[in-house]
Amino acid sequence: MAKPPLSGIKVADFTWVWAGPYCTLQLAHLGADVTRIETKTRPCVTRMLPPWPEAKFDSLNKSGYFNQYNQGKKSLSLNFKHPEAKEVAWRLIKEADVVVNNFASGVMEKMGFGYEAVRAVKPDIIMISLSGYGDTGPYHEYVAYGPAQVPLSGLSSLTGYKGFPPMHAGFSYADPNAGVHGAFAILAALFHRKKTGAGQYIDMAQWECAMDLLAEGILEYTMNGREPERNGNRDPFMAPHGIFKCQDLPEKVMDMTIDRWVSIVCADDAEWGRLARAMGRPELADDPRFKTLAARKANEDELEALITGWTLPQRFDEVARKLQAAGVAAAPCADNKYLCDEDQHVAQRNYWVELNHPEVGVQRHAGIPWRMSGTPTAVRAAAPCLGQHTDETLARLGYSKEEIESLRNIGALE
Repeated sequence: MAKPPLSGIKVADFTWVWAGPYCTLQLAHLGADVTRIETKTRPCVTRMLPPWPEAKFDSLNKSGYFNQYNQGKKSLSLNFKHPEAKEVAWRLIKEADVVVNNFASGVMEKMGFGYEAVRAVKPDIIMISLSGYGDTGPYHEYVAYGPAQVPLSGLSSLTGYKGFPPMHAGFSYADPNAGVHGAFAILAALFHRKKTGAGQYIDMAQWECAMDLLAEGILEYTMNGREPERNGNRDPFMAPHGIFKCQDLPEKVMDMTIDRWVSIVCADDAEWGRLARAMGRPELADDPRFKTLAARKANEDELEALITGWTLPQRFDEVARKLQAAGVAAAPCADNKYLCDEDQHVAQRNYWVELNHPEVGVQRHAGIPWRMSGTPTAVRAAAPCLGQHTDETLARLGYSKEEIESLRNIGALE
């Protein structure tokens, strides 16, 4: 049977929060042996973030946030206040192929694990730093959180409604986006090492990864000197292009009414004609107010009101199915309940995985969003409890039971 693509690759994972763990999650999904270096004296902040079972925090091992993005990894607990703990880390690094961190620039050097020190003991090591702003430049020492990088990337200036201030994108997309970029860079470095035998250092800035997705706005400015304007859900080259209100969910969830919406987009006049016919209003296709893109853009408020009048009494998934059958791009504006309980597409593709966690029990998680015909990939295990694999890892690194107990007694394994 074929092995996973990164089978045999060992990763020393110094990451925390989201960007770094999301990077090493991709490596774990591809079959790498990923060992997180953690400490009970300063645990990863995501171990303390919701959601928790019964909405109650009572353990560092129950966070749904942490457990989603650390599937398939191991956890080694080390307290670097003790030199003996650093020696354990060095042994781990010496057997590793890749070292990953997403601390601020210079933190690994302060800890004694900078690239020059690491490659002195492992010349072919691949080491990546997913810092907020990179190792050089005026911002390299800035405090970096994804929510701050999103506005700086330019996305917030594009997000919002005409005549209103910029808006946040809704989540810290800079973090997972950087994680995917980081995993890609590591794969390229592994390919290079396989050809040449040489390792390398990867200086990656999360901010630049965020800007990488916004080339259209940057080109608009550099080519034409114009700033794209905020336009809500609308698009300058398509109409209709929006989210339209549908029938509310009949039953309440936790005493709350759940509103439902559908996305509808027409890229050209032919698609607009198909939408008009699906709405039972074929005459609208040739109505001078809506016949062309220019006309629809000039009368967009009226256009959207007509569509909302049609969608409002209907279920959002029924509207989407009806329009897709007519050849119109439409999709439910999915909430979590819909994705988890109602949508059959992701269920039939076996996207969800059921993972049995030592403290949380069996929980559904988002799985791997790709299928490889020749090299199987799978979520191999639930996320680790803090320090769950400490003894196992130390034994593999050559420590005897007596030495492990001695390290524990002096606090090096906290």
